[in-house]
Parts: sequence; C-alpha cells; structure tokens
Amino acid sequence: MKTVVISGGNDGIGKGLALTRLQHGDKVVVLGRSAEKGRAFLATAEEAGAADRAFFIEADLSLVRENRRVIDEIKAAHPVVDALILCARFFRSARFQTAEGLESAFALEYLSRYLLSHGLTELLEKADAPLIVNVAGPGFQKPGIQWNDLQLQREYSGIGAQMQAGTANDLLGVSYPARHGGRTRYMLVNPGSTATSFAGEYDPTTKAQVEAMKRMGKPVSQAVAPIVKVIDAPPAEPLSAFVEGRRIPVDDPALFDKDAAARLARVTEELLPR
Repeated sequence: MKTVVISGGNDGIGKGLALTRLQHGDKVVVLGRSAEKGRAFLATAEEAGAADRAFFIEADLSLVRENRRVIDEIKAAHPVVDALILCARFFRSARFQTAEGLESAFALEYLSRYLLSHGLTELLEKADAPLIVNVAGPGFQKPGIQWNDLQLQREYSGIGAQMQAGTANDLLGVSYPARHGGRTRYMLVNPGSTATSFAGEYDPTTKAQVEAMKRMGKPVSQAVAPIVKVIDAPPAEPLSAFVEGRRIPVDDPALFDKDAAARLARVTEELLPR
C-alpha cells in the first residue's frame, strides 16, 4: 500500500488520479480549496469501502503559509509519502494578488509545487520508490522567466502567467534533484489537451476558447492512465519528462536550462516569506 499526496485532487486529472489510486488500494491524501468537493471525495471513498484510506486537507495553496501548514499536517499524520502529485491550477484572465502580495498563478502553480516538493522530501526519501509527478507543460518552448517583473505587475495576461508558471516548473524539475541528490525521482508531465473542469475566472473570449478545449480534449481517464502506471514503476533517472505518455529528453538547454534553474531556486528562496 502506497501513500499518495495529490494537490488539486478535487478536480480533473488530480481527482481522476485520486480515485484511481484508491481503487488500487493506496492511501490517498487530497489537498484542495473546496471543502464541499473534499467531502464528496471522502463520501465516494466511503461508498467504495475505502474510508480508512482517504484523507482531505482543506487549504488555499496559493498562500505560502497554507502550504507550510499542510506540510506539517502531512508529516504529523503520515510517516512516509510514496508519491507526490502536483496538479493544482486556477486560471485568471485578470491579475489577482494573494494576501501575501504574490501573483496568484505564480503562487499556486509554481510556489506551492516548490514548497510541497522540498517540504515533503524527508517523507518521500523513506519510501521504497519515491516519486514526484509535476503535471505541468514540458516539451515546448515557452517564454522565459520575467526576472525583472516576476509578479507580472507591469504587463499581465492570463496566458502569460500560465506560461511563466510552466517555465518555472520545468526549471523546478531541473533544480530539485540538483539540490537533494537523493532517491526521489522528479517527473514532469504534459498530459496534452484534456477535458477537465478548467477551473478559473475567464473573460468572454477566453471562456469561449476553454469551452472548445473541453469539447475537443481527451477524457480524464486517458490522461491519467500513463501517470498511474509510472507511480508503481518510477523512471530510474533523477529527472524525466513526458508529453502525452511519450518520453522526451531533458538535456535540451532551451527547455531545461540549468543556469536559469539555479537562479530561479535562489530567487525563490529570497522571495518566500519567513
């Protein structure tokens, strides 16, 4: 029996993975903002006879302090984490700043993944085959990090914020094994266009585009299948990346820049509130 922690496990791919791993007999810890959806997950687990293996932690993962609280709660309740799956995202057409003064996409889709990855390493390293799965967007050239405007205060677009978070996660995949050098494998996954809930706040034009993507995207079950398999047999390499189940090389400096990864790690540590 594995212990699997899933951020953004109340919706879409995260939810699909949570329910599938419960069916596999694992303990599943879902992290999410919606208490109602969390209760629905626990109710589904109870109906399946898996109530003792299902856990929900309500948290706003766009807040650094909430991530730190979640890490402490997981450490107090679970001696080992076999797999950490990072799925949480929320699109905003208009810029939104968190109570901690951070741009919301950067905070939720990158900083939370940074904090959970590093913060749960101690528990991951106790597992037989520890794995972090970062469901992001590797495999294509994205704009670089806006080093002089990291919080996108001068120029913001919802797509631009998503792209920067995606680039940051590619770099997190590079810097994580460089920092820890342990047994935990880091895997970046681009599931391709998937018919999820696309949680967010959209302007009319973007909303129409999203509705079209929902109609054209693959079902969640199809996106989840290759991730489910790799949890039981993680790649041997410290870092790997997959696009729609197809493995891609991680030695292309245009996509996985080691210098930029090291710089972002330094900047992130300086940025985090103490």
